[in-house]
Amino acid sequence: MTITGRAGDDPSPAAPPAIRPPDLSTDDLRMLLALARTGRLVTAATLLGIDHTTVRRRLTRLETSLGATLVEHGADGWSLTEIGRVVVERASPLEQIVQSVRDAVQGEEGAVRGTVRMSTPDGFGAKLASEAIAQVIARHPGISVELISSTRPLTSRASGYDLAVSIGEPRQGWLASEFLTNYVLGLYASRRYLAERGAIDSVEDLTRHRLVFYVDSHLNVAELDLARGFSGMHVGLGCTSVSAQVEATLFGAGIGLLPCFMAEDEPELVRVLPREVRFVVSYSLSIRRDSPSPEAVGLIRSALRGVVVARQDQLVPPI
Repeated sequence: MTITGRAGDDPSPAAPPAIRPPDLSTDDLRMLLALARTGRLVTAATLLGIDHTTVRRRLTRLETSLGATLVEHGADGWSLTEIGRVVVERASPLEQIVQSVRDAVQGEEGAVRGTVRMSTPDGFGAKLASEAIAQVIARHPGISVELISSTRPLTSRASGYDLAVSIGEPRQGWLASEFLTNYVLGLYASRRYLAERGAIDSVEDLTRHRLVFYVDSHLNVAELDLARGFSGMHVGLGCTSVSAQVEATLFGAGIGLLPCFMAEDEPELVRVLPREVRFVVSYSLSIRRDSPSPEAVGLIRSALRGVVVARQDQLVPPI
């Protein structure tokens, strides 16, 4: 066998081709950021102004480029995997850079912008979060807030929000969780109800009345499993919404076990057995470390803390 070639050629085997870095698209990263923010394909697509099938296709392409699974689908929607959270955290500045360029062109450099998705129990959202949000957006019109009502406990891979208020102690894990405030639940009845049914002078008197509280089979928060403590008294009207519980109590459906900060605003409601029945529960605050709008989230967090401090006498009324 004859080997031919030019003089001086090295007959040794050719070097292997260089390994190409992943072919990343910043547009595909935007798809991931939108899904991380919303937790839903359709919602993410609406946010981006495209079809949800396009979002899914681009995410598949991104995962193929990186050789890693970034999102997983579960009962609560799409959530980030561990490596997905790392990618989102690194990619989040992309949106801030784009927005800062727009602000510079429009002469609005330095303005705080962003959309904050926030999850809270409905009572907290109606009475406290809405006040804090109004304060923030009045000072920073570039901030938009999406407030979602939910009493479900947070999961270790919770997604679809930037900031969440939940009932119970702060959760450990990848979420940045902290204690927010205590609040008190007590028994309340309408003035008309007491006039028709008679005064309640002792815990034993409660057996003649129906309780207005949560639906036991839909109660996913252990800290609110309080109805069992009323021996001989059963839930006559169960509501998954605490705001509906307040209204039902006002209409005389029974005696409501209600947050004091909501019930005390209603002049027709009277506190029943305030010394004998007093439950102290806590709210905690959790923030996504990879939120695409950290400045806006920080402003909402500060405003929430200011509101709960100002409303302490209603949240935890003196005995």
